Amino acid sequence: MSFDIGMAAVTIFLLLLVSAFFSAAETGMTATSRARLTELERRGSWRASLVLRLTKTRERLIGAILLGNNVANITASAVATAILIKTFGDSGAVIASAAMTVLVLIFGEVMPKTYAIAYPDRVALAVAPIMRVLVAVFGPVVIAVEYIVKKVLAVFGANVSNVNDVLSAHDELRGTIDLHYNEGAFISQDRNMLGGILDLQDLEVLDAMIHRTKMVGIDAADAPEKIVKQVLKSGHSRFPVWKDKQDNIVGILHAKNLFAAMQENEGDSARVNIEDVMSPPWFVPDTRPLADQLKAFLRRKTHFAIVVDEYGEVQGLITLEDIIEEIIGDIKDEHDFVSSGIKPQSDGSYVVEGTVPLRDLNRALNWNLPDEEATTIAGLVIHDARMIPEVGQVFNFHGFRLEVLKKRKHQVTSLKLTPENLG
Repeated sequence: MSFDIGMAAVTIFLLLLVSAFFSAAETGMTATSRARLTELERRGSWRASLVLRLTKTRERLIGAILLGNNVANITASAVATAILIKTFGDSGAVIASAAMTVLVLIFGEVMPKTYAIAYPDRVALAVAPIMRVLVAVFGPVVIAVEYIVKKVLAVFGANVSNVNDVLSAHDELRGTIDLHYNEGAFISQDRNMLGGILDLQDLEVLDAMIHRTKMVGIDAADAPEKIVKQVLKSGHSRFPVWKDKQDNIVGILHAKNLFAAMQENEGDSARVNIEDVMSPPWFVPDTRPLADQLKAFLRRKTHFAIVVDEYGEVQGLITLEDIIEEIIGDIKDEHDFVSSGIKPQSDGSYVVEGTVPLRDLNRALNWNLPDEEATTIAGLVIHDARMIPEVGQVFNFHGFRLEVLKKRKHQVTSLKLTPENLG
């Protein structure tokens, strides 16, 4: 009798170990990061490559794990029930059920899964070779089970054959970035930079361009001396050159080429022909995605383009620096103005210039103002109000109190934004 009990105890112990293995494998395989595994695979880890292959057929993997886990648990319970009934009679079944429930719960489920949650990559890499064999062995049974499950679910109108992810890869990355930021793994600047890269595909050239009202252009009819003075005074390196009217862009003047021509003419600017030193203009549509425009800049090895609308009218200009600023934030050099157009007030409100881009405002103050329908804060007020507001008008949009402070003709130039939670 003691021999039977001893053998049963050893058998139950071994089966609990098997159950713990499958429980840990299930949690580790499903909780591990595919991104980290991909990086390990790139570094030459064959175990990481194996885990990635196994998780590509997730249903089959889970099916094999559950099959093995249930066989282990049921067998352990059956052995315990048999030996305890033999020892204690009919009451042994109740004792076996209670004892095995506790043992399976603690040692077969909770403990291994807790460890696997804490170390998912370590567990997944460790169990992968064994799981490869088990998936192959259990394959026919698991395939049959999958077939039955899908047919049963289909009866209830659930088609799991072609299930697409609700979130795109970009959305998942955004969520991961925000999660790590909230947990303190990222500083605000890092989050903005990573988010800026992802935003490029959603933004158009129109969103990042310098509007035509702010363009510093060169009149081709001006005397070379005047053009040289204008170039030196502006601090820019590239200029659109127009003829007859400002919308008629005929070329792009690079300050380097202008000064090189002056050097060739012994410093005499009067002898420089502007049309000889300017390059042909490059026109791009305002609806082009910023990501595509960035690739186009790199492919053409140029940094400057004129933006036009669907009618061919000049809307502004876009530079490589403008796109980079969408990623890393505003770039200030010795020729840029320091003012950002955002002035905090003592009462917690902010006085904001109407031309401040919504993306810059959100980044600077960690706000979440919508930028889908408008580029600037003034544009957002006009869009939501469905009118050109007057000075002194107050609106309540998106959790803020917005007061129009200044106008120039039909352009809102200054607003006061007060978060509603201050009141």
